Amino acid sequence: MSEYETHEYDVIVIGAGGAGLRAAIEAARSGAKTAIICKSLLGKAHTVMAEGGAAAALGNADDRDGWKVHFKDTMKGGKYLNNWRMAQIHAQESADRIRELEQWGAVFDRTPAGLINQRNFGGHTYPRLAHVADSTGLEIIRTLQEKGIHSGIDIFMEYTVSHLLQDDDGTCTGCVAYNRVDGAMHAYSAKSTILATGGITRCWSVCSGSWEYTGDGHALALNAGAELIDMEFVQFHPTGMVWPPSVRGILVTEGVRGEGGVLRNSEGKRFMFDNVPEMFKGDHAETEEEATEWVRQVVAGEKASVRRPPELLTRDVVAKAINKEVAEGRGSTHGGAYLDIANQRSAEEIIAKLPSMHHQFRELAGVDITKEPMEVGPTAHYVMGGVRVNAESQESTVSGLYAAGEVSSGLHGANRLGGNSLSDLIVFGKRAGEFAAKRSAEMSQPDLDLKQVESAIEDNLRPLKRESGENPGRVYDELRDMMQAKVGIIRTEAELKSALKDLDTFRERIQNTSSGNSMVYNSGWHQALDLQNMADISTACTLAALTRTESRGGHTRDDFPVPDKGMWSHTTNVIWKDGAEVKIRQEELDQPPEELEQLLDRSKKEASK
Repeated sequence: MSEYETHEYDVIVIGAGGAGLRAAIEAARSGAKTAIICKSLLGKAHTVMAEGGAAAALGNADDRDGWKVHFKDTMKGGKYLNNWRMAQIHAQESADRIRELEQWGAVFDRTPAGLINQRNFGGHTYPRLAHVADSTGLEIIRTLQEKGIHSGIDIFMEYTVSHLLQDDDGTCTGCVAYNRVDGAMHAYSAKSTILATGGITRCWSVCSGSWEYTGDGHALALNAGAELIDMEFVQFHPTGMVWPPSVRGILVTEGVRGEGGVLRNSEGKRFMFDNVPEMFKGDHAETEEEATEWVRQVVAGEKASVRRPPELLTRDVVAKAINKEVAEGRGSTHGGAYLDIANQRSAEEIIAKLPSMHHQFRELAGVDITKEPMEVGPTAHYVMGGVRVNAESQESTVSGLYAAGEVSSGLHGANRLGGNSLSDLIVFGKRAGEFAAKRSAEMSQPDLDLKQVESAIEDNLRPLKRESGENPGRVYDELRDMMQAKVGIIRTEAELKSALKDLDTFRERIQNTSSGNSMVYNSGWHQALDLQNMADISTACTLAALTRTESRGGHTRDDFPVPDKGMWSHTTNVIWKDGAEVKIRQEELDQPPEELEQLLDRSKKEASK
């Protein structure tokens, strides 16, 4: 019998980013005995990579803004595949969540009148992003961490949750985790469990995500019988660093374009004017003069009376435009595009507004962005797909299992607007914590199923017991390279089918990896276990991408280059697991009630042109 330590909690939160911290705070405030289990150190969450701001219709920078405009922008950006109720809740509650952060100590940038300042971002009609220069995510994590550690929450740092526990009815009753430092095993009994594990972008070789982003929460939910939706929709952020190779993929905040930065190709042409889709033409400038006037008005603190520059189109549009320039031979020196803020704003303004970007390029690329352009290109950044949840409570299709943040799905549809991620975390993190605690108050502590615990521990130890086998690091690198090549920003049927075959082979290789037998600081062992999640989630993404025979949002099929106006315009792909097999089906989306539908009529007509 294996040795392991046992724990009992009302609510366990897996993940300590913005969603996890906000969920844990709310659960503890509701009286639940709460714990956070996080894969890395507290404060080292991917939320800090969200630099540009948090979208909320405060109306501080432009009083024409309101929740209805935010709702409409979110639905339009998501190509109307969003869960309308989640989009409504998010638009209505995000402003209160931002004000709450301010009350808890978040130091946002200010307007001259002393209100929270807001900046422009792609896809947002008005300046809507509450920000702290270009370090907004870091400030939010700092604030939530300070609040959380004074809320009586227990924290297990550097632990990886490997299995969820369930009773005979399938209800989630806790989890099994291992300590990444010494390898010790732990079993947790929980009345409610919240997934807040973030995304999956380490499945691609060029990504903005850090090492933790291996799809753990998505895989935990899938293996527990929960449903995933929208897994084909992966957002390739248009601006990641492209040079030097050691930093390829590191995020360059959309805040650079929000502050007036422009994109040019190797010929010096501002190419985004040639890439405005029909549905967005009424919203964006058609001439460089008009775009320049917009920048002047923004810098002067005026309400913009002209249309936004085309660099502020939605991320999917900008990423594909850069990809096109590179493919047609007009890319930058190292295979991207040039992003120039130096000729739009003064050096003092750039350093004040974008201090992290100034430091990042100076230290990592030897580029002074106050004097010369940046080289940028698409990088795997965010997955719109994830665990299917109830819009009100964030409970998954498995009883007792909740999800919030990037691991969940519904709010963003086919494409996420920049800035909606940070407000998503705090709006639905709060709701997940609230409803998980409410459920916990109504039930008794579940018993640990010792057979399940023993089985989970045996699974975890398997790579350590193999005396010979392939190095997991090699499999890891090759899987990511394959996904980048065959399930990247542009997809085809042949490549997707080939990827599915490759993933079957990778799954066999993963089961024969060997990491040595030490449990102490053994990164190879951790990687061998992460690979199992990566293979399952890569399969889910690839299968969904093969099934959706159209291009929409974050999913582009070269063999089906336009959005479908029939079935796919109101249909979502649902992924689940039957034994070891990942399966897929289609379901029609619920449509908004009449009063909300009326807000979307004009946008839907534009989208169908």
